Amino acid sequence: MKIKDPIIGEDLTKQSMHDIEEDFIEEAIIEQENCINEQFEGIHIQRTVFKNCRFIGTDFSRISLTDVRFEKCDFSNANMEYASMNRVIFDNCKLVGCNLEHAYIGHTKFQHSLVNMALFGKAKLEKVLFEHASLQQVDFYRSIFKTIQLDTCNLNEANFEETPLKGIDVSTSQFDTLFVTIDQLKGLKVSPLQAIQFASMLGLIVKDS
Repeated sequence: MKIKDPIIGEDLTKQSMHDIEEDFIEEAIIEQENCINEQFEGIHIQRTVFKNCRFIGTDFSRISLTDVRFEKCDFSNANMEYASMNRVIFDNCKLVGCNLEHAYIGHTKFQHSLVNMALFGKAKLEKVLFEHASLQQVDFYRSIFKTIQLDTCNLNEANFEETPLKGIDVSTSQFDTLFVTIDQLKGLKVSPLQAIQFASMLGLIVKDS
């Protein structure tokens, strides 16, 4: 799967989230920003880099992100419902409990990030990579997957109910329990050990020959 990386120039202007004019930021670098429980609903951000920022509990609903990179940023319990993302990277970020329901997420990477208990319900993910990410208790209820890759992730207790899993490969990831809809499992790619786990989840008894 080929994912397009953000297109960001080198000549970036240092800005603050509180310098926003007309709900628009572009070609900026934002560092060490602390925005706790603030309101940035519907803002548009393009060709921008964020480093070491904290957005805990902040409202980013309906945010539009194009060509954006986040490095070591904290979005714990932030609201990004109905967000639109294209060519975005979350590198070593924290998105615990982040609400991404109904979002469109395209050409986006979640790398070395903590995404536990995040909500992706009814979101559309198109060419999205989760790499070395913790996705424990993440909710993908009724999500639409258009080519996603789960590479060496912790998926324990993730919820994929009512989500078609055809073509999804979880063989390099780990879990003890997954929540799935049985008739949506067809085409899911698993390791031999995981096949035994799924058999147990389905109530089958695997006997040694």
